[in-house]
Amino acid sequence: MDNQFAKLKKTRNVVLKLMSDLRIEQLNKVPTGFNNNIVWNFAHLMASQQGLCYLRAGVKPIINEQHIATYKGGTKPEKTVSAEELESMKLLFLSTIDQLEKDYENKIFANYQTFTTALGVEINNIEDALSFLIFHEGLHTGYMMALKRLVKA
Repeated sequence: MDNQFAKLKKTRNVVLKLMSDLRIEQLNKVPTGFNNNIVWNFAHLMASQQGLCYLRAGVKPIINEQHIATYKGGTKPEKTVSAEELESMKLLFLSTIDQLEKDYENKIFANYQTFTTALGVEINNIEDALSFLIFHEGLHTGYMMALKRLVKA
């Protein structure tokens, strides 16, 4: 399972690097033809991870539940995220994966509730959730790469 967490950390570091040379205005820009932006995708990764792993197991999430509600699947950017808000999110971006790994080792996800994702993938336990999470984070990293090309143009 250590490999799963290493993959998640690697992907999250790629995301942070991808964002590092963009101004807050570029991160908040919703290009024509899209319904979200880079910062929404960034925040969505944390919201999804917390919902998928913690809430589905009946465990209190690490981050504010308002963040989860604001950035869960099916939402779109409702406001401009400030540079200060973004910096706060960046602090949680890697630490939430570190805490997830500790919580997994402590077996706090024993009461996981089976469900089917919007993509039709059945998630039966925390191990399934972690596997799906890697796919999901890769998917949104790809979106962010495409968005970056458009906001830098």
